[in-house]
Amino acid sequence: NEKKKSKGNRSPCSPSRVLHIRQIPNGVTGTEVVSLGLPFGKVTNVLMLRGKGQAFLEMASIDAAVSMVNCYTPAPPHLHNQPVYIQYSNYKELRTDNQHNQARPQAALQGVNAVQHGNLGITNALAAEGGVLPSHGSVLRIIVENVFYPVTLDMLYQIFSKFGFVLKIVMFHKNNQFQALLQYADGMNAYYAKMSLDGYSIYTGCCTLRIDFSKLTNLTVKYNNDKSRDFTRIDLPFGDGQRTVETSLSTPFGKKHSLLMSSDAIYTSLGPSVPPVPGALGPLTITTSAAPGHMAIPGIPGSSVLLVSNLNPEAITPYGLFILFGVYGDVHRVKIMFKKRGIALVQMADATQAQLAINYLNGQRLYGRVMHATLSKYQTIQLPREGQEDKGLTKDYSNSPLHRFKNPCSKNFQNIFPPSATLHLSNIPPSVTVDDLKNLFTSKGSTVKGFKFFQKDCKMALIQLGSVEEAVHALIELHNHDFGENQHLRVSFSKSSI
Repeated sequence: NEKKKSKGNRSPCSPSRVLHIRQIPNGVTGTEVVSLGLPFGKVTNVLMLRGKGQAFLEMASIDAAVSMVNCYTPAPPHLHNQPVYIQYSNYKELRTDNQHNQARPQAALQGVNAVQHGNLGITNALAAEGGVLPSHGSVLRIIVENVFYPVTLDMLYQIFSKFGFVLKIVMFHKNNQFQALLQYADGMNAYYAKMSLDGYSIYTGCCTLRIDFSKLTNLTVKYNNDKSRDFTRIDLPFGDGQRTVETSLSTPFGKKHSLLMSSDAIYTSLGPSVPPVPGALGPLTITTSAAPGHMAIPGIPGSSVLLVSNLNPEAITPYGLFILFGVYGDVHRVKIMFKKRGIALVQMADATQAQLAINYLNGQRLYGRVMHATLSKYQTIQLPREGQEDKGLTKDYSNSPLHRFKNPCSKNFQNIFPPSATLHLSNIPPSVTVDDLKNLFTSKGSTVKGFKFFQKDCKMALIQLGSVEEAVHALIELHNHDFGENQHLRVSFSKSSI
């Protein structure tokens, strides 16, 4: 009996076409379960155990099942915003002929298979599942959370094109979030992509995708550049980086879909050729296992050394630059120019961290001046030779204990925000009071506008200062402040306000 053998967490089994899915939330339909397997190949059977929150999914081949397990084991997929867990079953095939309560899942499977074979008339088959596919268009709204590494348009195309033809992409920032709108050739492609990628992280621990259906039915793109692209129009100008999004009440299917089907050459020249329906695919993202900080991302220049200029020579120090730039990556070396004290080189752990630091710190006021940060022509900072006059302006921090991102699973990856007037404080000893902390920041020249401890954790607090520049100075001065007894304050920028 399938149901009896689904109890408990069995030890790992040898690869099988049949997969056991656990911790399925109430209300999840058979179509949603089947959709988990679609990116990897044809799904040949499904068995829902609704009372137990479990299901069995049979793939057409062992290779497809292996690809699915390898992808979802390090990053479990989400159904109804809850993670579900997938492992090999002891069964080599599913027999559901005599199983009760399986009519709806089987109808859903037949409907999806009809789609996979090019038949878009799915409404009758899916009606038996209670209308599980809500009416939606072909445009997805994508929010990327915890953007520790830059996310490019080409990267989104590479990820999402595995679920069907991508017509257009528009990227923008809204509400301090990285967002994108992406239009598929038809709504089923959008549905597959949302089901498979919502909650998935492009990199381990960061760049997490939150996906929903957009109210827009069509995107109008005026420029093909690094922020917007219409893959059906190779004649569009590069433009000035500005782009517009317009709504169209026309159906997402029809002429544009026909245009796309007859424009295979466009896709061949612009990107990977993908089938219009998900087939057997490899990993869904650029990488799922490599630790952050050790990847080469297409389009990111190779230099990890920053040229930082327009610094205040009276106030800036190598340590100050190490602490500030260390909010956005691990700083290995800092060099303030001996003859031009307003210019410095900052060497990050890798090129992606260097780019992240530029994104957040270029144009930031520091000690009364607007700092400029860009990539340097140098690949590394040379330490001074023995006897060479330097006056302590070149420092090596490669083995510093203050690096925030040494651990690939660190929560610091999820808490990277632009400089703000509100600082997040952590590692506060129980003996330290509100007045102690206010006085500490005031002693460094800060104006304290607000303060509150976290209700659930009195080791953490928020402090709001008079300006962003004040907060930048305070972070440099007080991150790693020693309270005694080997307890050091941790300071970072917050996305919240008091």
